Amino acid sequence: MISTPTDDSLAYAILEPAFFKLDGGAMYGIIPKPMWNRVHPADEMNRVNLALRLWVIRSKDRLVVVDTGIGDYHDEKFEKTFDVRSSKDPLEQALNQLGLSCDQVTDLVISHLHFDHVGGIGKLNESGELVPTFPNAHCHIHKDHWHYAHHATPRDAGSFHTHSFDPLIKDYYEAKGMLTFYEGEEGLLFMLNNKEELRFKVSFGHTPWLMHPYTKDFLYLTDLVPTSNHVHLPWVMGYDISPGETTLHKEKLFDFIIHKNLDVIFEHDPIYWGSKLGETKKGRIGNIERHESEAGKLSYPITRKD
Repeated sequence: MISTPTDDSLAYAILEPAFFKLDGGAMYGIIPKPMWNRVHPADEMNRVNLALRLWVIRSKDRLVVVDTGIGDYHDEKFEKTFDVRSSKDPLEQALNQLGLSCDQVTDLVISHLHFDHVGGIGKLNESGELVPTFPNAHCHIHKDHWHYAHHATPRDAGSFHTHSFDPLIKDYYEAKGMLTFYEGEEGLLFMLNNKEELRFKVSFGHTPWLMHPYTKDFLYLTDLVPTSNHVHLPWVMGYDISPGETTLHKEKLFDFIIHKNLDVIFEHDPIYWGSKLGETKKGRIGNIERHESEAGKLSYPITRKD
């Protein structure tokens, strides 16, 4: 359960509505398999297990969900390819375990529009139509990333399932005046209550205009640093549109995180939901303390580790 704050404090939780698998070589790029396989073992098809981890922020005025996971409406071929493990209507079930429901969500923040981050924005109704998972939420997306998703390169266009999310974002959220686009490399998303803000910074490398929401306590790393193993600067995904640029933006964002004393949330780490970053004994930035997920649970509250 996650209770509603009665003052200007914030409550946080994690949703883990599904797990899936991607190719280990693609997840770790130029890092040799003997190195990454020790910390993230691959299956017989060279795939590694990954979480689909969402962030929940609750104030007395708002219930915010960041990202939506992969969705539960894909065909058998898709689910077999990515070994998607999920129950029906997983976001509703995960929120229910916190004493909440999808109808209560006031704000939906999308870090970027890859299918494993925005896929859960819709679900199938009894007639087989794709309808909004969060019908009462205001949707928040970066404008320049939205443009890129519709003009991507042939290399990464397949990651943007515009046929799935366009009807929901344009014909539902925008048509109802429930969509806000953002510009710039940093800024305010919205006030969470009278004192607390949800702000964002963007990074480049994985995909242009990747948005990282943050509060005074946490920052959502999304696919710039998908797992705790990727905190090491050279460990960059082969999926990234510009891997060299990824390393520069990781370093820049890490400086900001440490300066602000934030904990980070990993969207895809199968074991750890987050960590505290800092300088290791080897003199480089690393995980000073990793925060282990609550295995077997669809959702659970979290607090910052001081």
